[in-house]
Amino acid sequence: MARKTKNMQAKKTIYVFWEGESEEVYSIYLRRTFSDRAGIQIHREKGTFATARAYYRGNVKFHGDVEELDEIWFFFDTEIEKADQWEENFKCLKDIIASRKRKHPIRIRLLMTSCCIEYWFLLHYERIAPAMAMPADKDRILKTVQSYNPSYDKGNYEATANIAQKYDIAIKNGRWTLERLKSDGMPERTEEENKESDEWLFKGTHTFTTVHEAVEMLLELPKLKKY
Repeated sequence: MARKTKNMQAKKTIYVFWEGESEEVYSIYLRRTFSDRAGIQIHREKGTFATARAYYRGNVKFHGDVEELDEIWFFFDTEIEKADQWEENFKCLKDIIASRKRKHPIRIRLLMTSCCIEYWFLLHYERIAPAMAMPADKDRILKTVQSYNPSYDKGNYEATANIAQKYDIAIKNGRWTLERLKSDGMPERTEEENKESDEWLFKGTHTFTTVHEAVEMLLELPKLKKY
């Protein structure tokens, strides 16, 4: 995974592990839209933490690529029944994190959304934070998204890209989902360190997203020109 070529300045390099087809196609949208700011590589198969551990241990090329990566993203939904998996998830990353301690630490960024990615998509249209715990809640969110974009379905790239281009609205609404949780005790989030806050969100029952933070970061990167 080269960071610099004869024709292109060095870009921020990001590797994405994803949970489902909607996360995959949204990651493709980000890769295409921000290709002049970052090099985003998307894992070829679905899976998050355990997948990353297995791939790091079993793929020599990726083992070397990690030396050059700036960030690894894990793109998934939080679920109440998975709240006790936090420690095990980060045990999966022990080798990757340790391999970079001699250099600059690699950034692990969690792109999380409560219950379903469709809540993140809904934030591209409206500011809302409904309770989401039951399958019926997910279905309701999906149908609301489809009321704005009738062609949307999981894995539909064109419909997803149509939604995703409204990222200015989604960023503002995403920030709001986190701001409102400060009064509930959410630890402070900073660009440098979010692990304590991520753990609090992952283990909780709140309605939120952190996906907007990744989009904000990409927007803040300089556009790089070919030589």
